[in-house]
Amino acid sequence: MLGSFQKSQLRIEIDAPQQLISESLLHPTQLGKWLPTGSLPSGMPEQLSSGFEFTTRIGFVSIHHQVDVATPNSLRLLLSQGIDGFHEWYWGEGWVQSRLEGISILPISLGQTVSLLSLRQYLKSKQSVG
Repeated sequence: MLGSFQKSQLRIEIDAPQQLISESLLHPTQLGKWLPTGSLPSGMPEQLSSGFEFTTRIGFVSIHHQVDVATPNSLRLLLSQGIDGFHEWYWGEGWVQSRLEGISILPISLGQTVSLLSLRQYLKSKQSVG
């Protein structure tokens, strides 16, 4: 794998209930609405569960994801190809924490920050509508 080892851990406050955060992270139809990388592949299940695998693209780089853990307040994805490592998400009432470690040519800390801010904006807009 080309690239360097990188790790990043961020936690942000989000003015949203745990259930809404959980749905936004575990349900691909909602996940695809706020992920900065765009759409998810077709054939995604209604909810992510352990063992499910899918591949996304960031520009010319493919990233393979394998769902290792999916619970009402956590998600762990094993990553390969464009990032060799893992991405963990934990959340509760009003907060989300993301931990990403891996070898990649991509600036994973930047991508992680953009993803968390995009999630926060999505949840804010979703609550103002509903």
